[in-house]
Amino acid sequence: MTPYFGFEGEGSFGVRDDEVTIGAVTADIDHNYDLAAYGVAFLPVNPNFELFARLGYGTTELEASAAGVSVTEDGESWNYGVGANYFFDGQNGVRGDWTRRDFTDDGGEADVYSVSYIRRF
Repeated sequence: MTPYFGFEGEGSFGVRDDEVTIGAVTADIDHNYDLAAYGVAFLPVNPNFELFARLGYGTTELEASAAGVSVTEDGESWNYGVGANYFFDGQNGVRGDWTRRDFTDDGGEADVYSVSYIRRF
């Protein structure tokens, strides 16, 4: 929208399953997907580098399976985070960020750290 405020969408999926053991039972945990929308405030430091803070809302789906039984659970979350963007040119760059997903209905919290390719439109 402006050099200081904008909107963005985010989609992600798990690339590696996790394994959890509780007592004698071992379960596989799969991260199926995350989808979110954010409002973002930018602080341009120079033409190629900017800091940002973002606030948004998202949904996450996880799947757990153990002993032949599979359960899928999704959760809605308020998301907030900070990071930095570095642009190689006017449209292409790389981003590093931290985002906390604060799940509704006492679903807990999750911290997500990422490095991403970004494209300005």
